[in-house]
Amino acid sequence: MSRKTPRVPLARHGRLRSPRPITQIATIVGAVLAVIVLSLAGTAAFALWNTFDTAGDNAVTLESTKPLPPSIGEIEGGVNLLLVGTDSCEGQDVKLFPRCAHDDGGERNDVTMLVHIGDEPRRVTVVSFPRDMIVPIPSCPAPGGGRYSAMSAQMLNVSYTYGGLACTALTIQELTGVDIQFAAAIRWTGVIHMSDAIGGVDVCVAGDINDKHTGLHLKKGEHTLVGTKALQFLRIRHGIGDGSDLGRISNQQQFMSSLVRKLQSGGVLSDPTKLFNLATTALQQVSEKQLVLDQNLANPTRMVQIAMAVKSVPYKDIVFLQYPTQYDAANGNRVLPVREQADVLFTALKENKALKITGKASAGLGVEVEGEAGSATPAPTDTPPGDDDAVDLPSGISGTSAAQVTCTRPQQ
Repeated sequence: MSRKTPRVPLARHGRLRSPRPITQIATIVGAVLAVIVLSLAGTAAFALWNTFDTAGDNAVTLESTKPLPPSIGEIEGGVNLLLVGTDSCEGQDVKLFPRCAHDDGGERNDVTMLVHIGDEPRRVTVVSFPRDMIVPIPSCPAPGGGRYSAMSAQMLNVSYTYGGLACTALTIQELTGVDIQFAAAIRWTGVIHMSDAIGGVDVCVAGDINDKHTGLHLKKGEHTLVGTKALQFLRIRHGIGDGSDLGRISNQQQFMSSLVRKLQSGGVLSDPTKLFNLATTALQQVSEKQLVLDQNLANPTRMVQIAMAVKSVPYKDIVFLQYPTQYDAANGNRVLPVREQADVLFTALKENKALKITGKASAGLGVEVEGEAGSATPAPTDTPPGDDDAVDLPSGISGTSAAQVTCTRPQQ
């Protein structure tokens, strides 16, 4: 059975709707605590487990889902997770988001990231995809059965409107050739609550930022962002770099890099109070429909397996990249994929090669590198396999590693 292709409005480039789905890492940490609580806390633990059951009942099924080993230990082989941040007004505070009073009802994936976890040795690569990139959208499953028709050229951020999380996963899978086993999507309020539970994330700005679009005002220097300010920082575009979505991506990557360092350094993992906050907050976001998981990720065993795989990866092997693009000559507000350069990256990921970034820190001048971060994990005595034949990425692929401390550049 086929269904008529729904009418999908093109999202306007200037609309700021880009939360960052930081809760994926948070949910993994929360799951570890949930398993411990199950063995120690009786009735209270059952309530947490029951929430996981609810998450499973409401979970999304990915077409690429495959059975995974059930044991609690490091997950076997390479892992690919899709992380999506959407602009839905459902359940949002109109005081914080006035535009929701006149919402059109659509929901777009304005933040789309693929997290690849390599195996033997462990490496983590996060690839961000511009929301304004023009890509083909494949035939996607319709909620009531049947399938929607494929589309040859649409902005990436309409894939969620078109067919939800499963459709965005299929779109990225066909674009990259990577099999996606896990996926999650988060809405605005979920980002606010999770940043509060983590205790804030440290960021650096290279000059004063005053952005009327998001309402963010920061003085030059370092800041610990929580709640609404964290979300404003992740959404900001016009007030930084060249004012493009490309600059915003690198700003979000600064936030993620700092978050990874905080989690690994013990600021969260060594604090039982913060861990408990994290677990209960993540579960609450699922129950309040601010966080959507696929069926594999809704399983706490899977979360523990992933957490154990990434907990000790050296900063230098945690890399944040932007999918290579070029501006569309027919429309300067849109970008087109540069597949030849992307193929180099995804071939290296399949072979689990170390990556050497030769391009800029930011394609949109959003950040600048300020220095190096000390590693939370001991330096290996021997050179890890593959480091001596690291792949030089094309210069059109911008990014940084978690070993690099970056600062956001105000718009000039």
